[in-house]
Amino acid sequence: MGLLVGLVIFAALTYFGQSSVGIVPIAVGIALVSIWGSFYSSDTIVLKMTGARQIQESDNPNLFNLIHEVTIASGLPMPKVAIVEDQAPNAFATGRNPEHAVIAFTTGILNVMDRDQLQGVVAHEMSHVGNRDTLVSAVAATTAGAIALLSDFLTRMMWFSGGRRDDRNNNSNPIALVVSLVILILAPIAALLLKSAISRRREALADATAVAFTRNPAGLRSALEVLAADSTVVRQRSTAVAHIWIESPLDGKAVSRLFDTHPPIADRIAALRAMENLGPSV
Repeated sequence: MGLLVGLVIFAALTYFGQSSVGIVPIAVGIALVSIWGSFYSSDTIVLKMTGARQIQESDNPNLFNLIHEVTIASGLPMPKVAIVEDQAPNAFATGRNPEHAVIAFTTGILNVMDRDQLQGVVAHEMSHVGNRDTLVSAVAATTAGAIALLSDFLTRMMWFSGGRRDDRNNNSNPIALVVSLVILILAPIAALLLKSAISRRREALADATAVAFTRNPAGLRSALEVLAADSTVVRQRSTAVAHIWIESPLDGKAVSRLFDTHPPIADRIAALRAMENLGPSV
């Protein structure tokens, strides 16, 4: 991501000269403010976007019992718990830190999974909390957003400038100018690819961390098999929240898997099955 930012700045300076330097802090500042606001209020925003409703322990004692077990095993504080009225089995975690975490479950996942499977799902979501994946996602989104804004501003300036550039830059190498234009067009796509790759890695890490919490890879593996066999999709399938679900409602529909926010669920199942084969040493 840092390299991409550097390339965009290089492209701007190559094409426009020093006159474009002032745009850099503006674009980065806008991205930082917007993403930081979303990160700080992520629990409230996500609950509203997904239609999740916070519940108390008296509403579902069995679910809270499972969550208490995982919090003890993980050493994490007890999160808030929410329910999404949706028949598609799914779950997510959000919140800016472990002290402000929320984990949510659809009514569908509570209906179709047994205790071991649901424990694996709880452990996966608590892993996101413990690994601070909301923070990681915010940093990735901030950088990608800054790159997209900066590239968009500079590309528009190219079209509207009519080829007029800083006088000190009028004798620039034409090849360097073409390369600059290509960088500005492709940088946002590359940033999106990197952000998706980061999300996939964090999902794989959450699966592994969940096993460390429960010492039972079969539970999460079985849960993912249930999700793989179910074809229903949550109603809230916006790209803004697709990455937070344990099974993305959008993955597999993109032009390329490189844009998917989750590893293929078959690969995740295979990795967990391999952990099972290692036995108690896992």
